[in-house]
Amino acid sequence: MKLKDLVHLLKNAAEQGASNALAESGQLQDQLTKAEAYRLYGRGNVDRWISEGLISPATPKGDHSRKCLDRNKLEAVAASSNRITYLPAAER
Repeated sequence: MKLKDLVHLLKNAAEQGASNALAESGQLQDQLTKAEAYRLYGRGNVDRWISEGLISPATPKGDHSRKCLDRNKLEAVAASSNRITYLPAAER
């Protein structure tokens, strides 16, 4: 294993551990609003993932006015980078 690979694995482990600790303590919400997702991952990425069906907005219990996205699904899609679905500039 190369040093670069080890650094990448340790970085991912640290991020996952921090996320798990924040979620268990109640500091990290299970759902994100679309606005929060836009700020974290970019409007174009989030809209593209929704249009491709990789994530889907859902209405949280008791709040019918806003749509939320599942944080775990959103993080999984963002981590996979999904770069293969980008269109070349000529095809946009």
